[in-house]
Amino acid sequence: MNTITHSLSTRELREGLADVFGRVGYAHERIGVTRHGKLAAVVISVEDLELLESFEAARDEAELRAARAEDDGTRVSFDELRAELDA
Repeated sequence: MNTITHSLSTRELREGLADVFGRVGYAHERIGVTRHGKLAAVVISVEDLELLESFEAARDEAELRAARAEDDGTRVSFDELRAELDA
């Protein structure tokens, strides 16, 4: 993850939470939080979250369009599916 601008431990996070929120909210930093030396979470701004959610929505929409384009209209009943899986 090369977009994380700073990393700190959970203890450091507790001690400097207001500073972390300021850096994330105003300086748009992405701050990694480590636990036992391993990255456990990332604190990001609301703007970054909204951007991530818009990317996810666009991806989901593209996947739905692709699935619809591949759909040949054939349907299988639950009983047929169960019989196929049990075979």
